[in-house]
Amino acid sequence: MKKDFSLSVVFPAYNEEANIERTVLLSIPYLEKTFKDYEVIVVNDGSSDRTGEIVERLSLSNPHIVLLNHPKNLGYGAAVRSGLDRASLDYIFFMDSDGQFDISDMDRLLPFVDRYDVVIGYREKRVDPFIRSVNAWLYHQFIGLLFGLRVRDIDCAFKLFPRRVYEAVKPIKSGGALFSAELLIKMKRNGFTIKEVPVRHFPRRFGKQTGANLRVILRMFKECWKLRDELRGN
Repeated sequence: MKKDFSLSVVFPAYNEEANIERTVLLSIPYLEKTFKDYEVIVVNDGSSDRTGEIVERLSLSNPHIVLLNHPKNLGYGAAVRSGLDRASLDYIFFMDSDGQFDISDMDRLLPFVDRYDVVIGYREKRVDPFIRSVNAWLYHQFIGLLFGLRVRDIDCAFKLFPRRVYEAVKPIKSGGALFSAELLIKMKRNGFTIKEVPVRHFPRRFGKQTGANLRVILRMFKECWKLRDELRGN
């Protein structure tokens, strides 16, 4: 049954030329049959490959596809934020563009949108390399201790919420890996209810992950201290 609300979908993308076309094109039939209107916003975060060129070509054949280009790589959080700020429809959903999620799993989230303000996925069986999974566990413990945020999978890039909720918690200042944590922390602090739902997770077929490099980790710690100081000042 088609939902009576419209949806903005945000795909952050950095050097995803091998994945982005498949991700976008697979999303279109699902969105067309499920929502009364939709837009697909791809944020090309300063890619050095053909990511932007591919999405520009797709946008010429489908006016629902929107390309945003960062002139240089600004980070995962900055890419998601650009997409969320550009979103214009009733609800917002964001998902990674690397092919590790299936947008049709949104069917698992939709039954809860009338009972909760925010519905987020958690990976029921995470397929990342062992060291990445260990790092994620340590990160969850750290964020829980520092901010009291207790969710199963902070960084699962499968989140759905009304645009009004995002407008209420702006600005989300983190430009790097802390973005999802800051978003959820501010949603909870503003009293929005959050429902967690299991979603599938698939191995990355092409390209490489960038979230575990030292520069990203150091930026996350720096943004943590800034967020802590901001929240203490409120």
